[in-house]
Amino acid sequence: MKRGEAYWAELEPRSGSEQRGRRPVVVVSHDGFNTAPNWRSVIVVPLSTSVRQAARGPTAVPLPAGAAGLPVESIALCHQVTTLDRSKLVARIGSLSADTMLALEDGLKAAMDLP
Repeated sequence: MKRGEAYWAELEPRSGSEQRGRRPVVVVSHDGFNTAPNWRSVIVVPLSTSVRQAARGPTAVPLPAGAAGLPVESIALCHQVTTLDRSKLVARIGSLSADTMLALEDGLKAAMDLP
């Protein structure tokens, strides 16, 4: 797996307002970690199709239908970045373009107040 790839993930168990169920996520962890055979964790941004999520400001990054092979318009929820065990990623969907990945990185910077 590589940074910028989208996967179907099983996000159970979860709690509170965390995204749950089977949904797409985008890998955002460094490829050095993603390719290390003994490193089981991966950092991801969950995706949603909720129109309400789109109104969350700069941490909700719109992804057009077709981006990374997504069948419908989606929202990258950078304010819900999370770490998963690799086993929860069940099927690769595709990869984001470099421009779309830059927009997602801007969403992560806004969520974490990074320069």
